[in-house]
Amino acid sequence: MTPTSLLDLDRDQLAAACADEPPYRVDQIWRGLYERAARPAEMTDLPLALRRRLSEDFAPALTEITRRTSADGGTVKWLWRLHDDRAVETVLMHYDERVTVCVSTQAGCAMGCGFCATGQAGFERHLSTGEIVAQVLEARRAAAPRRVSNVVFMGMGEPLANYDRTWAAIERIHDDMGISARHITVSTVGLVPGIERLATERLPVNLAVSLHAADDELRDRLVPVNRRWPLEELARACEHHRVATGRRLSFEWALIDGVNDRPDDARRLAAYAKRLRAHVNLIPLNPTPGWPTRGTPPAGVRAFRDALARRGVNVTVRRNRGADIEAACGQLRVERRPRNARATSETPTDSILER
Repeated sequence: MTPTSLLDLDRDQLAAACADEPPYRVDQIWRGLYERAARPAEMTDLPLALRRRLSEDFAPALTEITRRTSADGGTVKWLWRLHDDRAVETVLMHYDERVTVCVSTQAGCAMGCGFCATGQAGFERHLSTGEIVAQVLEARRAAAPRRVSNVVFMGMGEPLANYDRTWAAIERIHDDMGISARHITVSTVGLVPGIERLATERLPVNLAVSLHAADDELRDRLVPVNRRWPLEELARACEHHRVATGRRLSFEWALIDGVNDRPDDARRLAAYAKRLRAHVNLIPLNPTPGWPTRGTPPAGVRAFRDALARRGVNVTVRRNRGADIEAACGQLRVERRPRNARATSETPTDSILER
């Protein structure tokens, strides 16, 4: 993909773009971008002429269309326009003990999980490294004076289907922005070659697998990629990653009323999770327009959690953050807007969604 923003340049490309400047300017620009999350016009340690040239020669990676904040103020969701008029969403979540940003890696998604709004919309294209990193930088600016401490690749798209750009973004987030690998999580629906490759990388990031079913017949229906890499193959890849990295494995399980919240589902999940020493994160299914089935009611969520706990599974129920602004799990989706649409924090996004 042809670079369109400064964030799409690696150090060598940045040096080439600044060949007529003293070599130390490259370090100044790089630190300004990633350590201070500064835009070129804000880099007052650079000459005015250089600031102007950088601003004019390189377009922003993201242009804000809308920004929505949940009623409790703890969750912020952006709808961004990309350079080719496609759009993606990013979610920033404030907790007492941490600040987490959920980033997208693709415009749309090709994985076809029917209960996910992004999957319902289909695939448009991969994001560039700069477009991924820009989401973290924008979240860092918005979170100040608090520090973004955690990055989760759980937004729109399948990160391991856009592996090279996603990994380059992880390296930049870690090496240049200073976020620890133990605070970076990559979520996948189960692309086995990507999981195996992730296990060999120099940074031991966390792995979360969107499981949703622990028998192949049901998972084939809920998560179509299971037809290519069924549960036994997925288990081998997950074990490889766990042993190679020393990181805890997590399973995401969206509870769907009468579909995957029955006693037999709990029994199968417990056996699968304990075998891999995995943590289970239960997520009551959030409503999406294209999926008629409802999420498991609160009493059923508690019963399913307790059934897992009795079997010795480390299990939590994810707090439902941002559902009132369609920012919760499975709700990220993109409304088509004309290029001249006015960007405002009040404009509602009928937004596209994460797995």
